[in-house]
Amino acid sequence: MGGLAALAREAGHKVTGCDAGVYPPMSDQLRALDIDLIEGFGADQMALNPDVYVIGNVISRARLADGTPKFPLMEAILDAGAPYTSGPQWLAEHVLQGRHVLAVAGTHGKTTTTAMLSWILECAGLQPGFLVGGVPLNFGVSARLGQAGGKDFAPCPPPALRAPPLPAQNPSHLPAPSKPERPLFVIEADEYDTAFFDKRSKFVHYRPRTAVLNNLEFDHADIFDDLAAIERQFHHLVRTVPASGRIVVNGLEESLTRVLNQGCWSEVRSFGSTVSDFTALGEPHAFDVLQRGQVVARVEWDVAGIHNQLNALAAMAAAEHVGVAPAVAAQALGKFQNVKRRLEVRASVPWRGAAPVTIYDDFAHHPTAIRTTINGLRRRVGTARILAVFEPRSNTMKLGGMKSQLPWSLEEADLAFCHSGGLDWDAREALSPMGARVQVADSIDALVAQVMAQVQPGDHVLCMSNGGFGGIHQKLIRLLQNP
Repeated sequence: MGGLAALAREAGHKVTGCDAGVYPPMSDQLRALDIDLIEGFGADQMALNPDVYVIGNVISRARLADGTPKFPLMEAILDAGAPYTSGPQWLAEHVLQGRHVLAVAGTHGKTTTTAMLSWILECAGLQPGFLVGGVPLNFGVSARLGQAGGKDFAPCPPPALRAPPLPAQNPSHLPAPSKPERPLFVIEADEYDTAFFDKRSKFVHYRPRTAVLNNLEFDHADIFDDLAAIERQFHHLVRTVPASGRIVVNGLEESLTRVLNQGCWSEVRSFGSTVSDFTALGEPHAFDVLQRGQVVARVEWDVAGIHNQLNALAAMAAAEHVGVAPAVAAQALGKFQNVKRRLEVRASVPWRGAAPVTIYDDFAHHPTAIRTTINGLRRRVGTARILAVFEPRSNTMKLGGMKSQLPWSLEEADLAFCHSGGLDWDAREALSPMGARVQVADSIDALVAQVMAQVQPGDHVLCMSNGGFGGIHQKLIRLLQNP
């Protein structure tokens, strides 16, 4: 929703919004874009009298224990008959029409792959619009309109946040991509439901011509009964891709094979498996890219993890569909800086006169994402100690259905620290297979104390949450700087 607000602002609209507990980096971006953010959902906001209310999927008709509405503004909108729509529908009607949409779907890696693909197209001189569920460091903003209708939209972000105009980065010895028939827009395509009044997955609104199916496993236990239910939604997305389009699919995922077996009417390009169209040979930080067995490019970059190697293959296969050669894409990826909150180094603080302690921030919250993130860091730091600090905060994790996978997800961490506040299940019991390698605390301050009691010079402290995590990063940094 923050990125959508940025797009509306860039298009010239006056934008205000309301939410509860907004945290960086999105809160910082909204302030920089001069978008007024109101805390809470009070009905007094009807006085703003906008042309339309765009409703996010956090909003519902829920009631509090005393019977009053949890979201009074929504009730007032309904009572007044005021115009409203969902975020995905607004995008489809006001931004995506007439564009070649490249949509990146999957349980994991959507944000990073969307950022990679946007950067590849930018370096190829194609000036894409994009909407990313994070802040790509190469651009400094989570969304922009890009080129549409043969002209550029005037950028609204202030200079400090504005991505500088870039010349085409295509090397002279490589063929330049031809100008696409339609302006390009890259979008992170989420399978979560659209709004309380539209229970379809968000991505069915986007009508992509290029669709990336990055991976698929069970998640969102609050709205999906099982994996088959999510596979059905992914097939709804497949049904919207035209015959002239392309579906880029992870060849390692049986769930995605089942999705395509339900019917596919578009060109398919696979990546990841030994028999896929696009494969990688080498370590994640430096590897050759093979297209149907022939080396076509080499990627050398500072991004860690096998999962990001797969993300890169997916982005390259999608970019090829709009005319960007893999060698051009590989050069762009060599300059890719990742996304905020993806193994983002928040500080490196000398500790007790010896080697520094490094604090990382990462968005990982699903067991698979936690495991791949720790593995990526392990490959980067070798035998140095990794302290994994996490909170099971997502709706799925709060329900406890995946708690048994947590010891597996934390195998490569030397020590683990779990924030158990707000859970209805026993984190200590779930993590007991880890023995003395894990500690659990029901408050952030207690968790910080546990970490500080164990930290040693040279440690890598990896904080993982899909929320603000109670400002734990800064608390740790302050204590390291002032022991």
